[in-house]
Amino acid sequence: MGEAPTANQVAVAVQDDLRTVMRNFATGVCVVTTFSGTASLRTHNALTINSLTSVSLDPPLISLSIRRESTFLADLMESRVWAVSILDAEGEDLARIFARPEQERKKALSSLPAKPGERTGALLLDSSAWLECRYWNHLVAGDHLLIVGEIVGLGTNHARVPLVFLQGAFHRIDLNRIG
Repeated sequence: MGEAPTANQVAVAVQDDLRTVMRNFATGVCVVTTFSGTASLRTHNALTINSLTSVSLDPPLISLSIRRESTFLADLMESRVWAVSILDAEGEDLARIFARPEQERKKALSSLPAKPGERTGALLLDSSAWLECRYWNHLVAGDHLLIVGEIVGLGTNHARVPLVFLQGAFHRIDLNRIG
């Protein structure tokens, strides 16, 4: 008779299966920005995420999930404000840039056109829509922190083709071919 799997073996198997299952869930793609330092000596940081979720309309809340050991998360928790740029099909390069290691992200951020949000000072990138948020609450969720933010500013740009992430790749949705 074989040995029963250990708890660690079961956890690893579930992690692998979860990755496989979640590859089949299409998500939008965003770049989140925040900063550290003071208003006169600010260092901006940015990170690609696909964990943005609308939580509540009253009050207006969203959530995002970031690895607990992330330096981006440390900056966000220090500043307590951030901006979300919801990427369109033209934003794939931005998504790739801000999925890189921190030093590459910061270097790229300093050379891209961006403007500070009026309510938070976090940078807004060219995108189909944007949100500015301030910290509302958080929850430790395994190796991530689920951060809830209150929306303090938002807007949209003209209608653009959405960018989604599915099965490990970026895809564009042709809205003219849907329904």
